Amino acid sequence: MIFLKRRLFFWLLKAYIKKWGRSFFIFFVLGCILFVLLLRFASGIVVRIPSASHTSIGMAGDYKVDGLPRLVLQDISMGLTRVDEDGRIKPGLAQSWKITQGGKKYEFLLKENQRFADGSMVDSSRIIYSFSDAVVERPSKQKIIFTLKDVYSPFLVSVSRPIFNEKFVGVGDYKIKKIDINGGFVRNIVLANSQNSFVTKSYQFYPSQNALKLAFLLGEIDQASGIMDTKYKNFDLSTFPNTSKRNITNFNRLVTLFYNTKNSTLSDEKIRSALSYALPNTFTRGLRNSTPFSPKSWVYDNGLLPQKNQDIQKATDLLKSSSASSSAGLRITLKAFPKYRHTAEEIVSALKKIKVEVKVEYVDSVPSDFQIFLGDFQLSKDPDQYSLWHSSQPQNISNYQNLRIDKLLEDGRKTTDIEKRRKIYEDFQKYLLADSPASFLFFPYEYDLIRK
Repeated sequence: MIFLKRRLFFWLLKAYIKKWGRSFFIFFVLGCILFVLLLRFASGIVVRIPSASHTSIGMAGDYKVDGLPRLVLQDISMGLTRVDEDGRIKPGLAQSWKITQGGKKYEFLLKENQRFADGSMVDSSRIIYSFSDAVVERPSKQKIIFTLKDVYSPFLVSVSRPIFNEKFVGVGDYKIKKIDINGGFVRNIVLANSQNSFVTKSYQFYPSQNALKLAFLLGEIDQASGIMDTKYKNFDLSTFPNTSKRNITNFNRLVTLFYNTKNSTLSDEKIRSALSYALPNTFTRGLRNSTPFSPKSWVYDNGLLPQKNQDIQKATDLLKSSSASSSAGLRITLKAFPKYRHTAEEIVSALKKIKVEVKVEYVDSVPSDFQIFLGDFQLSKDPDQYSLWHSSQPQNISNYQNLRIDKLLEDGRKTTDIEKRRKIYEDFQKYLLADSPASFLFFPYEYDLIRK
């Protein structure tokens, strides 16, 4: 019986091989070839599989949608032009431009085949800027023309503002996936990579530096950007495990002592100059800068400017020859932002050397009435500082009036020739520093904490 079963098994196997053996052999060979090919090209296949990653970045400050930080905007879009670190204008969405009619007419030619992050095409009809004093023409899909009412040389910087379509989609590497707005201010914005939607990043905005540090400490964010120091209470966050620190000098913000030139004491230029000469040559919280422009700017030339390095003897002599000479000693009040407490202490210590007594008061906003104010201002991408120093402007918090400075500022924004503008701003710096409506102190050091 067992013998018959064996014979039946071999008979069936022989019949199966006879019928299917050829097919089995072919598929076996093909399988081996496919296996070898998979082994050979496996690395290339793995690379093509979309990888997922998310980075959460925290920043301190209140920002509206139309005033997001440059760090965020550069991710999501660009303008007709872009501005280099030194303030020079480079092509953005526009490949070229032509300026005519003495600086009133700007004709831009767009680059071809540009798309928004949602895939829609960029053309002149979708380039929207809200300029009240400009007539806009769009003679073709690739050309857009602005005719200004008056000459305005910073216009090329104005059109570096990022462009978005009607769905608030830009032309950058990322598109907005989600945005959370509370009370008109952006609290959180989530971006997705235009090429790989699995790669995302989010920006979380906190009301204060301490709130930002606490969020990093609690693990809410992977990176704390732009903090002024790395300490939270008694902890140095940069010493935490798997944490790295990146040092940055913020050349966009200039910490400054503003003198109220309408004040009975500070109206004397000799007193303002004496205070400037008494200030330290270095500050611990930033890179010393005694001019109104960044050293990276194309108008900066420190070699042509009057230097006010610390000179206690000169400061003392100026005070003696000033309107304060008959007093027992000069007493002034310094109002300052709390974040500059350490800098205020350095200033108080320096002014003691010329027997000036300083009372410090801390304020949360720019005061309407002060003798000296320790604050800061954002540097424009263009050297134009008309709003800060022209006598007609409400942002001129020093109440500074100088007809020569007014004329230079007016000429500076009406001159398109780069070399002529450079000369104008050289003169502007020279006369402004000589008059001392403010003492420019430093560009603040900042830090990024990054969790590895």
